Amino acid sequence: MELKDKLQLLRKENGYSQEQLADKLGIARQTISKWENGQAVPELNGLISLSNLYGVTIDRIVKEDDECNTALCRSVNTDISRVTEFLLLAKKNTYAAANNKVDSCRMNSHDYRYEDEGYTYLDTYLGGECFVGEEAVWLHDIPVWSMNYVGRVIGENFSGDFLKEVLLQVPADLPFRGPEIYNKGDYHYHCKVDGEFVWFQGYEEIFYRDEKIYECFFHGGAIR
Repeated sequence: MELKDKLQLLRKENGYSQEQLADKLGIARQTISKWENGQAVPELNGLISLSNLYGVTIDRIVKEDDECNTALCRSVNTDISRVTEFLLLAKKNTYAAANNKVDSCRMNSHDYRYEDEGYTYLDTYLGGECFVGEEAVWLHDIPVWSMNYVGRVIGENFSGDFLKEVLLQVPADLPFRGPEIYNKGDYHYHCKVDGEFVWFQGYEEIFYRDEKIYECFFHGGAIR
């Protein structure tokens, strides 16, 4: 395996887009692209930064022996970018769109299911005004990603339709809930996320004018 291929595998394994990795390293996205297509190789400072970010020794990154390459390949059990693409599609075709509701898998649960090209998404939650739930993704029946969430309505004038409209705007770079900010009339949505696709936690809230009327905490990551 060539260095360019290992760099791409490590980036995907850790859930970064080229833009996100460039931002983490403080370099241009074009530099990452050149590393991964073999037009350039990281200098020592770049290798040190990659080693610290991924928790992998420089020796393991650059050596071409079979043992290191095999270890890297085995650790990449799925393509994070493909999981993200599927997750975005699933979210926009289940609860937020009021589509693909299925029979409850637990007593009095609300369940939504979506499948495409070997991937399966299940969103199952309990409650209404106060709720708790989990979203998960499987690839060929093997779990690869999951997110737990808990939330509550804490004020009057809450609109479930507004929340669903927000969730339909789920961004590709943070494919968990809604965008950082979304406004419509007197309703205002805020979302903050710490971490990346493989390990994250976040909080969302909705205001009606100046009053907070809803909040939800969520966290999750990749499964291996």
